[in-house]
Amino acid sequence: MKTLVHWLASPWRRSALAAVAGALPVLAFPAPSLWWFAYVALVPWLLLARTAPTGRRAAVDGWWGGFGFMLAMHHWLLPNLHVFTFVIAALLGALWAPWGWLVRRLLGGVPSRGRVLAALAVLPSGWLAAELVRSWQGLGGPWGVLGASQWQVAAALRLASVGGVWLLSFLVVALNVAVAVLVAVRRARVPAVAGLVAVAAVTSAAWVFAPRPDTGGRARIALVQPGIVAGADSADRRFDREEQLTRELAGQDVGLIVWGESSVGFDLGDRPDLARRLAALSRETGAEILVNVDARRSDRPGIYKSSVLVGPDGPTGDRYDKMRLVPFGEYVPARSLLGWATSVGKAAGEDRRRGSEQVVMDAGNGLRIGPMVCFESAFPDMSRHLAEDGADVLLAQSSTSTFQHSWAPGQHASLAALRAAETGRPMVHATLTGVSAVYGPGGEPVGPRLGTDASAARTYDVPLAHGTTPYVRLGDWSLYGALVILAAWGIAEAVNVRRNARGRPVPPARTAHGSPARPGH
Repeated sequence: MKTLVHWLASPWRRSALAAVAGALPVLAFPAPSLWWFAYVALVPWLLLARTAPTGRRAAVDGWWGGFGFMLAMHHWLLPNLHVFTFVIAALLGALWAPWGWLVRRLLGGVPSRGRVLAALAVLPSGWLAAELVRSWQGLGGPWGVLGASQWQVAAALRLASVGGVWLLSFLVVALNVAVAVLVAVRRARVPAVAGLVAVAAVTSAAWVFAPRPDTGGRARIALVQPGIVAGADSADRRFDREEQLTRELAGQDVGLIVWGESSVGFDLGDRPDLARRLAALSRETGAEILVNVDARRSDRPGIYKSSVLVGPDGPTGDRYDKMRLVPFGEYVPARSLLGWATSVGKAAGEDRRRGSEQVVMDAGNGLRIGPMVCFESAFPDMSRHLAEDGADVLLAQSSTSTFQHSWAPGQHASLAALRAAETGRPMVHATLTGVSAVYGPGGEPVGPRLGTDASAARTYDVPLAHGTTPYVRLGDWSLYGALVILAAWGIAEAVNVRRNARGRPVPPARTAHGSPARPGH
């Protein structure tokens, strides 16, 4: 132990260890998908921050741990953003500096049982505050939210229908805090065990009492994934391949066909020949086709990414323009200041334009669909609003071909399971190059996924559901609750500090020579 303490005395060694500890939770996400590891992945980081010699050093431990977490979660961006990936990780990692300080404040030294009980609520709330801030679209959005690691766990998906992915993050952090206390603070093991029991009780209660979606009816939906198409004329050849695959769906009684993001590289107003070919496909298959156009608009300035519904007579007029764009990938924030990113990586040379509102489309036969484009499936509020507006099926059109051989495609597809569970609506995740997947109203997989090695069209019988989940009705109550917990703790700490300051004895007055003054002098 003395050797470890001496080794950690070096600020750089301690910072390196914090970065490694912060990176550990990424193993709970796809591709490793060690979902159970999330329950202990934060323990090394917690143990390090609680032993910091000062509150300032604990904040530095939080910052370095946040840097490691963000870098590991977005490591697949390195080939595109290069050194700027480290800059982004460092900036976002700073959000965990207050969390590191909180860890030492509540668990440092020999904490009382009261502080341990407070830690079980305050530390998860502090984590959620960091996730909330970095989930702003301009900071990269909620990619890699800790609770999202539980997308395969049935009990967790049921909890998501009650409090969203935020509730999962809160409970996962609470479990880690309890385990850290069991490991390091013997005198506080009783409240730690009580915390573990409480999490188990909440999970069990949710499993028993959380309302299940009322399923009824099915929609036959097909996904078209063309696979990798490279070369100078890739947009034309990709369309040809998608057309070929779509023709294979004729006679399969499909109700809707979904193509991936950027599946059409030309504005249909400028290319009426493509619009006619899509209409012919709709007539041949007997289904409307949802394509995604990534092109300069003919009716307004700028480049848009748009979900466009095409029927047997051509485009139906239903169109959704992507609202939340990928920072650096589709636009450069504060381009006048950060435009240099385009010279060191593959940042967007021209900013895409934003849509103004979400859209629910009528896809025929009474089926109402709520489209999102790529990055937007990471935002719980977008799918929740579509469910509120009456969407029967949620759809995400995506393209992760740039990151084909990384962990990104699998992690992106997993988000659809959470969005389905949160809203009680099935969700279809359609991509150009994989991973494409479909999930039922409870977040359960429907049929096999299309991996990154597939070029195929596949049909799914998607179960439909009715009614709304508590999360759709109540919204982000778990986030607001976390902020209330933090505010209440802050007020209590301020009151205690003031009370202690009043109770301190006043030091005796001293003479000019520094000795205590005597009565009468």
